[in-house]
Amino acid sequence: MIDLATWNLSIPVGIPAATIDTPLLVNGYQDHYFQSQDGTIRLWAPVNGSTTPNSAYPRSEMRETFADGTLRNWKYPSAANHTLNASLSIEQVPSTGMIAISQIHTKNSNSPPVMLGYQYYAKTGYGDITLAWRAKPTDANSKKVVLLKNVKLGQTFAYTINLSSSGVLSISTRAPSGTQSKWQGTLNKSWASHLLYFKAGVYTLDNNGYETEAGAARFNQLSIAHR
Repeated sequence: MIDLATWNLSIPVGIPAATIDTPLLVNGYQDHYFQSQDGTIRLWAPVNGSTTPNSAYPRSEMRETFADGTLRNWKYPSAANHTLNASLSIEQVPSTGMIAISQIHTKNSNSPPVMLGYQYYAKTGYGDITLAWRAKPTDANSKKVVLLKNVKLGQTFAYTINLSSSGVLSISTRAPSGTQSKWQGTLNKSWASHLLYFKAGVYTLDNNGYETEAGAARFNQLSIAHR
């Protein structure tokens, strides 16, 4: 089961894009962009959807909260480990082939330290699980890493994002075949004063085309912990 009491939801409707608060989500909210059934959640975001402030792309994406809907923000030295675990399959990608599926974002900034994505290549029929990360808040561009190769649309894969109290960022992935990999880096101490939070869902990194072009994913596991 996925505990929806730890998330709110942004959907690409309205100007700016609407937010569905945590209590409404827990009480069975469903729409064209979000469905929850049989222990899974499906998120869908078309390229022509509306966007959140300061963003150029549409999203059906969840953001970490407390059960009453209050936004949850944290500084990474505040707990030994901050962890997000997920298992999912990518069902659709836009013509760019790229969607973001998880982030560690930072309050009042458009430059998150961590963004996990899926890049699909139509010529091969496979995609890569990718990481874009910023070692420092002042980094203009993120560093790009390929974490896992040869993941098809519809295949289930898993990942864990962990950020320790010392700023060590670890990302583990598990391929559909069961093969596992692990990547590790370290955030600069200048991130320690920033308020951070987890995000997960579908952030469609394309904004050209019709509603039939979209990003979509189905999560069968999604959890966060601060220990």
